[in-house]
Amino acid sequence: MDTIAPNVGAAFKAGGLGHFHDAAAYARYRQAYDRALATLPTPSATLDVPTDFGTVRAYRFGPADGVPLLLLPGRTAAAPMWEANLAGLARNRPVYAVDLMGEPGLSVQTRPLTSSEDQAAWLASLVDGLPEPELHVLGLSIGGWSALNLVVRRPAGIRSLVLLEPAVTFGGITWKVVVVSLGSVLPMPGAVRRRLLSWISGGADASEDEPVAELIASGMRDFTAALPRPDYPTDEQISGIDLPTLVVIGGRSIIHNPEKAVARARRLLRRGTVELWPEASHAVNGEFPERVESTVNAFLAEVERRP
Repeated sequence: MDTIAPNVGAAFKAGGLGHFHDAAAYARYRQAYDRALATLPTPSATLDVPTDFGTVRAYRFGPADGVPLLLLPGRTAAAPMWEANLAGLARNRPVYAVDLMGEPGLSVQTRPLTSSEDQAAWLASLVDGLPEPELHVLGLSIGGWSALNLVVRRPAGIRSLVLLEPAVTFGGITWKVVVVSLGSVLPMPGAVRRRLLSWISGGADASEDEPVAELIASGMRDFTAALPRPDYPTDEQISGIDLPTLVVIGGRSIIHNPEKAVARARRLLRRGTVELWPEASHAVNGEFPERVESTVNAFLAEVERRP
């Protein structure tokens, strides 16, 4: 049983915080969350890490030793979305999977997030609050933007950066993303919401019989975020990153123009490895889990071999 209360109801809305609509909405979400969490390996530890903006829920997996990998999920997802990837990524190193502040999940927001600097600040506090002195950071979608925003503003303690289909990072959002985002702010039938999820996932099954899809659908339906618009990083900010960086862009992604995103990343990243996977959509982690595992693990091993 959690000792920290979730953000539920109108009082949180009035305070400018992300919140579940009411107790029934939270109960629906929590049922979906627990079902999806049960598909993950058993965590070795569950932490609620304090920051100036609230507590961040984190789960630790894998062995005790090694430089950990911190996983940042996509919008309306939360830690259980890594079901397809955790076992492989945590085979040889510790892995932390977290629920993003201000998004649906078990992180508890207590202070509004009003800027990209705030977004970097809570994440830097999380990095500081974990026991290891340094981390690799991997982000998917808006988690990729969060990871890059962190290293642009507060890079201390970060060993390397992995960005899978990062949103609002190497290319601006498309009209298709705007349509999909309506599913998280407007009431709509479940069948329509599932079609939107399938569209952004390259036609993958978005049936709510699947635990992670059910979790994401519940987050879209039962939670209202109160987040600032992500700042699109400038050329100077990206070229100033002095970390080994792996970027994977899906050739069938609808969130940006894949070829332009690849070109910008290759042009600006000083220490970048940038790959275009032609058959992948925005849901690259679920479509190609073995390839994600082998690519990320090889990249991290090479980073750690360097002085």
